[in-house]
Amino acid sequence: MGQKPYDLKERTFEFALRILDITPLLPNRLEVNIARRQLARSGPAIGANVEEADGASTKRESRRIFIIARREARETRYWLRIIERKWPTFVNVTAGIQEATEIVNILSSIINKLG
Repeated sequence: MGQKPYDLKERTFEFALRILDITPLLPNRLEVNIARRQLARSGPAIGANVEEADGASTKRESRRIFIIARREARETRYWLRIIERKWPTFVNVTAGIQEATEIVNILSSIINKLG
């Protein structure tokens, strides 16, 4: 991926694209389709919520939406960990897990500052 963008909106946008690149690489089986669907939903939702939080009208509303974004980042990391454990031969998601962890940490810091 190269150097990570410092702009959180751009970083979460790039992460969403990475997630959407991963999902078609997974095998076409029922149990995989569940993980694929959840991952395709939660990964891009992080950035969508960051965008929404940026446009919030109050600090309290912004904090609430960042908490939702963090929840989505945690869920995305969870599904990536499942993929890493169950279907590692189809796609390497180690970097995605690391990026999700970093996004969770960034969002946690923002949430704490908005406290």
